[in-house]
Amino acid sequence: MEREQYQQVAIAAGALAVIVALTSRRLPRWLRVVLVLGLLLLTAGAGFFAYRYVTQPTTLTIAAGSLDGDVPRLLSAIAARMAAANAPVRLKVVDKGTAPEAAKEFANGKADLAVARADAVDLSIARAVLTMTYGVVLIVVPPGSPIESMDNLKGKTVGVIAADTNHQVIAAITKEYALEAAKVQFKDLIPAEVPRAFQSKQIQALLVVTPISEKYLALLREAFPRTAKGSFGVVPIESAGAIEEISPPYKSYDLPKGALRGSPPVPDDDMTTLRVPFLLVANKKLGDEVVGRLAKAMMEARRELAGQYPLLAQIMSPDTDKDAYIPVHPGAAAFFDGEEKTIFDKYGDQFFYGSLLLGTFMSVLAGIWKFMTKDTVEAHQPSMRLYALVEKINGAKSETELAAVERQIDEIIKDELEKVSAGKGDDGEISAISLASQRLQYLMGQRRIALNGGNAALAHV
Repeated sequence: MEREQYQQVAIAAGALAVIVALTSRRLPRWLRVVLVLGLLLLTAGAGFFAYRYVTQPTTLTIAAGSLDGDVPRLLSAIAARMAAANAPVRLKVVDKGTAPEAAKEFANGKADLAVARADAVDLSIARAVLTMTYGVVLIVVPPGSPIESMDNLKGKTVGVIAADTNHQVIAAITKEYALEAAKVQFKDLIPAEVPRAFQSKQIQALLVVTPISEKYLALLREAFPRTAKGSFGVVPIESAGAIEEISPPYKSYDLPKGALRGSPPVPDDDMTTLRVPFLLVANKKLGDEVVGRLAKAMMEARRELAGQYPLLAQIMSPDTDKDAYIPVHPGAAAFFDGEEKTIFDKYGDQFFYGSLLLGTFMSVLAGIWKFMTKDTVEAHQPSMRLYALVEKINGAKSETELAAVERQIDEIIKDELEKVSAGKGDDGEISAISLASQRLQYLMGQRRIALNGGNAALAHV
């Protein structure tokens, strides 16, 4: 709730206290009881719904897609783990088939989150929450190929997996190495077409952007004919630093020796190439607290699931630098920097207005108590007990009944005198008793006259 809402609640509670105070003296007791019970039921119901609202987890829609379907499956596993752990944030995974379609779903505002490459995100609404993994740009060639550098690609055809996704990286490399002038062509392929394309010499190299994990490296090896002897080769992108300067989504990266294959090592030495992050991005309109809880829940799920899904071990914090290509969401930045708000930072206004409400609530309770017990309290006051004897005097039908009333008057006055002697008397109450006693004596005299047929002399005796 916002500050204005708490102010409105405090004002409403104060107004309610005033209303109770004003009406407590005018309504019959049975109606007051009904009113208070109704108010208690209404308060209890409002408290129940408020509790349900506060404790209900936030569900966010996340768009995802990949050619092999792995990204939606991994996210579904994370979502299930978060639900099992009763995380305050839950995920609803929407499989859009491909990464570009997932990015489009997010850009159209139909999803709160998306997993997408940094070069395929609408920067106007996207804020980074997590780095899911990195896609490394690899230009691979068959075993024994004479292509060892970018210059050797002149006049060659390079196959590309998911060319629509990789058009930006193709454009960046083409511009840096003037591949268009070198008559280098790029051919869009699906993974199943790659082995035949190599066998038929339709392509001489293959460009892929892939995470470095055993599963994806195994798929890469299957792209080459099984009859081929030796290991495939990798063409370095030596001008990766220059490409980084003009194409911010891509970063220069030193691929470690043997990262693709251990024996023989591929590459045979550290090699320069490019990489681009796969990010979990959130709409910038999402609240900081929600995104912070999301980042925490997903990092906890990663720890639990990394053994079952090794790729999840690559999830890490996003780039938190101010000049990052995709700015980090403030909620995620606060979580990773350890600057999450304390309970007093988060709920300072709530505590302040809560104290006001508590004071008002106590006043209301006091009013309700008086509201409910007014008749009882008044009935036990000596002056009111004396006043209650008026009806008995007027209804007395014999001297015996009047004598009994006199004894009650004597007892009430005796009790009050004992309080006075003990220093507990109330001056106002004593004055009221005196007036009431005089009135009762007059009424008793009048009643005796009536009982004795109007004989004033007898009544006086």
